[in-house]
Amino acid sequence: MVCQNVRTSMSLIHRPVFLMLGALVCMMGVGRAGWAGEVYTKFNIHVQDKVDKAGNHQYNASCANWTDPGAGHIFIPVNTAIEIVKADPKEITFKVKSDDRLVHLGYNIKWMMGMDVNKYVELITSTTPVSLDALSEADRKGIKDGIASVGMTKAGVMAALGYPAAHRTPSPETATVWVYWTNRFKSIAVEFDDQGQVKTITR
Repeated sequence: MVCQNVRTSMSLIHRPVFLMLGALVCMMGVGRAGWAGEVYTKFNIHVQDKVDKAGNHQYNASCANWTDPGAGHIFIPVNTAIEIVKADPKEITFKVKSDDRLVHLGYNIKWMMGMDVNKYVELITSTTPVSLDALSEADRKGIKDGIASVGMTKAGVMAALGYPAAHRTPSPETATVWVYWTNRFKSIAVEFDDQGQVKTITR
């Protein structure tokens, strides 16, 4: 219904802005009841694959989005089928349905400005795959590569890098700068122009 309402407003704004806003609203979605069963990732989820001495893999992610955590950096792509195993105030654990990998996503309620962990799960997942058709070629390339680049839209950046931590980017819909963490210690700032496209990336 939200996506339909956005489309009816096309006559009020320029088409490029309409497409960007429509895609962003549809990808962010609206609240839904629960996350039981199979769901799909709305955004890339950046993960660090750590291998211990016994050869066991530990897949760790964060709500602060480690977009470049170093050795073992991978990401779970948009529209990957997953199953939420648990979600508590400190961690979300989910299983990738295709290969049974367990991913441990650290959650910090302070970083998310008090957002309930279940609400966050609903924010980053969807009961059905999301459409990327309205996004530009630059957006789709950035999503495929898991990076932000100049010319991408807000919807494209969010799909590529994930939902930004709220304590540094409290209102991504209106903010002109989104802050992401590359790892536990460093961050990047993605700045958008008045058309909602990336103009600079500061590391």
